[in-house]
Order: sequence, then C-alpha cells, then structure tokens
Amino acid sequence: MRLLIVDDEPAIRLLVKKYAEFEGYETDEAVDGMDAVIKCRENEYDLVIMDIMMPELDGFSAVREIRKNSDVPVIMLSARGEEYDKIHGFELGVDDYVTKPFSGKELIMRVSAVLARTNKSTSEEGGQREVYEHGGLKVDFTAHDVSIDSKRIEMTPKEYDLLFYFIRNKGIALTRENLISNVWGYDFYGDDRTLDTHIKLLRKSLGDYRDLIVTLRGVGYRFEG
Repeated sequence: MRLLIVDDEPAIRLLVKKYAEFEGYETDEAVDGMDAVIKCRENEYDLVIMDIMMPELDGFSAVREIRKNSDVPVIMLSARGEEYDKIHGFELGVDDYVTKPFSGKELIMRVSAVLARTNKSTSEEGGQREVYEHGGLKVDFTAHDVSIDSKRIEMTPKEYDLLFYFIRNKGIALTRENLISNVWGYDFYGDDRTLDTHIKLLRKSLGDYRDLIVTLRGVGYRFEG
C-alpha cells in the first residue's frame, strides 16, 4: 500500500512517514497542493493524507482537482476544526478528517480503517447485483448508484456508506456508537459531530426522502424504509 503525505511542514511529513513506514506502508511526499495534484496525475496511490492550509494550492482545491481524475481515498489534516470545514471536505468526497495536533498512531489507525473499508467495497462489486427501491428512490448497491425519480444523485463516499448501512438495517434502532463503529470502521475514535454532519448531508441528498432517516432522541437513528 502506497500513501501520499501532503503537508508544507517538513516535521509533520516526517512524523506521518515514520508511523506509516513502521506499519509497512510505502510513502511519497508532496510539499503543497499543487505538488500533490501533479504527483497524483503521475502516480497511483492507495490513499492521500492532505493538509488544508498550504501555499500554492490549499488542500480543498487540491482534492477538487484530484477528484477530476481519481477516487483515491483522502484523509484531511487541519489545525482548524470548524464544522464548515468538515462539511466542505466531506462534500468534496473526503473520507475522514483529523484535527491537529494529532496522534501518529491514531492517524495510521484511521488510514487502516479507510483502506479496509475501500477494499471491502471493491471486492463486493463482483458479487450478485443488489438493488433497493422505495417509491421513486432506487439504490443500486453493486453500482454505487442512487437515483430519485430516475435522476442520478451525486453523493460523497461516506454518504453512500451510511445510506447502504441504514437500508441493510432498516426498521432497526441504530445507536450513534453502532453507526460510527460499523460505518467508519472504528469506535473509540468516532466523533459524534462527524456523524451528525454526515447525516445532515445525507438527508440533503435524499431530498423528498429525507424523512426516511428518523432521529431517535437519546438513542440514535432509524431508517423507515
């Protein structure tokens, strides 16, 4: 597995590189967003660790450019933790978000979780086609395709993961801990605010079907499919 580490601070790149290589990952480095875009065009990576605040091209703009040609998983790094930043990143298709200062060990655990989830989704694509329909809502699990009244809906990778998990557990009360553990692939490092942000984005994407996701006060959520 090969990681691209993108940060304008040499000390941060060195820290991430040390932990990543200790866990057996190969690494490459980029000093800013523009450098990252060029490297992603010229090389294949299994995951990108991307800082936000950088010269030449910021992390958000770099991810936007990378997404034009690649769906490589991305974990964002930032010294800022505002909800707007997270929503903006998730809307671009970012897979996870880590706020500085961070633990090198925690970051690599998140890398492993994202890669495991990505590889699982890829391996499932070769299986029997699975489709769910409710009124005008159609969800094709195999093709990772969601449409409403025959119009395709563009969603982020995490919105797909959440919706698929909800549908496969429709009618069941799902605790916040359950959702974080099963959708993000880890529990201790789950962030309730991250979950709430993704639920908000998913409901927005579902439009008239947003009410299928019911909030259970003090418990979590349930999909009324």
